[in-house]
Amino acid sequence: MKNKINIKELVICIVIPLAVGLISALLSMNAREEFQTLNKPPLAPPAWLFPVVWTVLYILMGVSSYLIVREGKEREDVEKAIDTYLLQLFFNFGWSIIFFNFGWRLFAFAWLAAMWILIIKTMNKFKPINVVSFYLLIPYIIWVTFAGYLNAGFFLLN
Repeated sequence: MKNKINIKELVICIVIPLAVGLISALLSMNAREEFQTLNKPPLAPPAWLFPVVWTVLYILMGVSSYLIVREGKEREDVEKAIDTYLLQLFFNFGWSIIFFNFGWRLFAFAWLAAMWILIIKTMNKFKPINVVSFYLLIPYIIWVTFAGYLNAGFFLLN
């Protein structure tokens, strides 16, 4: 394990998921308004909470990915772990567009389920490389599990 922090690499690793989230949010600008019009399942949080939680989660994801990248991009296990991470990030990017722009609630749920599986795979690939990176993704998988509950509720109620 390398102890020296490469600030440039850390910032890049944090900016990548933040940029993915920002671009996805910009592409689904009507999300907050549409959220207000939907019949909500029990425990649905207020709309303002989503960008706050996602910002924290994207930062945690970025730090987690940095801990993996710093182990050495030339390592095959690191490369495979980062590939899986980037794939789940792609699924993360697409969910709000599918859910809000297209209104495909059931497909969005299936997309989210695939994303959930990819997050678990990412966590399992991260853990043997750097256990802290695994733990940093726990809030993410918990939130996506909760998002699955909400997505199913929105599908059934709307």
